[in-house]
Amino acid sequence: MRIIGERSQRPIRRNWPVYAATTAAVTATAVVGGRAVDADSAWYRSLAKPPWQPPAWAFGAVWTPLYASIAWASGRALVKAQGRERRTLVASLGVNLTLNTAWNWFFFRSRSPVAGAAGTVLLDLSNADLIRRTAHADQAAAAALLPYAAWCAFATALNIDIARRNRTKDH
Repeated sequence: MRIIGERSQRPIRRNWPVYAATTAAVTATAVVGGRAVDADSAWYRSLAKPPWQPPAWAFGAVWTPLYASIAWASGRALVKAQGRERRTLVASLGVNLTLNTAWNWFFFRSRSPVAGAAGTVLLDLSNADLIRRTAHADQAAAAALLPYAAWCAFATALNIDIARRNRTKDH
């Protein structure tokens, strides 16, 4: 008698490499992206920002659990996905993490709120694709990605507002 459901679960001892890989990929995303951020630079401090921008400490407080949820959800979906579904999910995750990292470089290193806004819009589209593909493999994993997508949509609105307020500061 099977109680597990449609897809059989792989034993935990065989799943850990998948979770380790997604954790490593997400950690690399955070580290490489974080290297570009300089919220203390004179350029960033000089930008006009909307009054609804969260305080600086909130970004780290939000991103830490979001990155953990991306690693967990991606690992869970990859464990369940097979064949072509798994390959396209890996590609979607790779594009997503690349865009996640790139935003920091577009905005902070290029000192371009406009490039940052373009990057966040691309990341939002990538989030939709990642969630759609993840949902095919596992609904719970897809649901775990929703706060990430919501935060990125908020970041897009924030970035667009900053770009609008600082049209002449884009270098």
